[in-house]
Amino acid sequence: MPRLHKEIHRSDRIGWLRAAVLGANDGTISTASLIMGVAAAGASTSSILLSGVAGMVAGAMSMAAGEYVSVQSQADTEKADLAREKRELEMEPEFELDELAEIYVSRGLDKRLAVKVAEQLMAHDALGAHARDELGITETLRARPIQAAISSAVSFIAGAFIPVTAALLAPPGFIPELLIATVLFALVLLGGTAAYAGGAPIVKGALRVTFWGALAMGLTAAVGRLFGTAV
Repeated sequence: MPRLHKEIHRSDRIGWLRAAVLGANDGTISTASLIMGVAAAGASTSSILLSGVAGMVAGAMSMAAGEYVSVQSQADTEKADLAREKRELEMEPEFELDELAEIYVSRGLDKRLAVKVAEQLMAHDALGAHARDELGITETLRARPIQAAISSAVSFIAGAFIPVTAALLAPPGFIPELLIATVLFALVLLGGTAAYAGGAPIVKGALRVTFWGALAMGLTAAVGRLFGTAV
């Protein structure tokens, strides 16, 4: 008897992983860049910390609202497609059977077997079969707006907490230096962890996130220095 092996797939993580990684990256990079720009402009430590905390709260709410609206739109589309498919199954079951069979034929089954498979699947769960194979809607990839919004907000705050804490603990006059070192180290870990969780190359993922974080902080520091000098 052949031994069964346990397969580990990461596609079931795609919904919450996407929102969590996006939120953490945005929280770390945008808040660090904001603090860097304000610090480069010569602001006081209290002003730097205030801007960091304000950016953390505003960013978290923005991420949550943006994710919710975006994913809710996807959920509304899925709901409308399923409702239409349900009506079509009630009104034209034979046509829907042929349509499902043709999908299986296009995937490599012969016509007779495709019809038999379609009949059995529709007898078991007609709407589920059409949702999965015709519309591409599965339970794993279903839109979940509340989950996406909460994941984005929480992960944004977690990411933003890193530069805010670095600015809080930095000695006066050394906020930019400590901020750069802390944030770049955090981005390496964050990028590598996200890549590992998604099954992607760890080094490539870490370098990609770190590069964009460094670029963002560099640009905002230049803008802050420019306007700080002008003021």
